[in-house]
Parts: sequence; structure tokens; C-alpha cells
Amino acid sequence: MKLLMVCSGNICRSPIAEAIAPMLGDRMGLDVRAKSAGTLGLVDRPADAKSVAVCREIGLDLRTHRSQPISQELVAWADRILVMELNHAGHVREFFPDGADKVLQLGPFAGLAEIPDPIGGWTFQFRRCRDQIQRGLEEFLKRAG
Repeated sequence: MKLLMVCSGNICRSPIAEAIAPMLGDRMGLDVRAKSAGTLGLVDRPADAKSVAVCREIGLDLRTHRSQPISQELVAWADRILVMELNHAGHVREFFPDGADKVLQLGPFAGLAEIPDPIGGWTFQFRRCRDQIQRGLEEFLKRAG
């Protein structure tokens, strides 16, 4: 299963999701590959230091992550495109209409409308975001697996 994780800048939420998905896939006996991208078009930026820190807490390393904009190539690669906010879904549908049927919001799998952006927040907000992403991915993979 190839999953494309999408958020705004590709420096906070989607890199976390990209790292967590294969880890969960391994635990569940699923072949999960993940990539991530952003709707704002940021290129070659590292993951936010707090995203790196909260992933390190669960044994994941985001230090080599570099941001990239969502592209036709990534949309074509993905089996599913998991977005953090409704506006991310709208962006994919508007600019990559051939990927529209692949788009799902991750938040509802975690019991939320959206996964809030922790950028500029405290470490505990990034930790909460990480946990929301993990809950959402666990539920998504249970249903998809």
C-alpha cells in the first residue's frame, strides 16, 4: 500500500505521518510505503525541530526529511492520499483531479474533523498531533488491511 501524506508545508504533520505509517504497517503485517508533500510548495526545508523531537520519542528519525510540494508524480504513485485538513483535500482535487478518488481525510479516522497544525506551538502540541496522526493511521490501516 502506497500512501501519500499531505499537509500545508510538509514540515510538521505529513513528515510525522510518513514516518509512522510504515512502522504501523510492520506491526500489523502490512506492506506500507509512505511519502509526504505539502500544498504550500515549500522545497527542501527540514522537518520542524519539534516534529523531529516527538518522533524521536517513539524511535523514528525525521532528521533527513526535506519538504516537497505535492506533484503529479506523487499523486500517480499513491494508492491513497491522506490529508490533514479539508482544504488540503480541496487542493488535491483542484490541482490534481485524477487523484480526487484517492483522497481521504485522516482526522475522522482519529475521531476528529481535522488534524490541527501544531506549527509554532509547544512540544506538547506536537506530541498531541503525533498521537492523533498515529490513532488515525492505526484505524485507517485496520480498515484498509
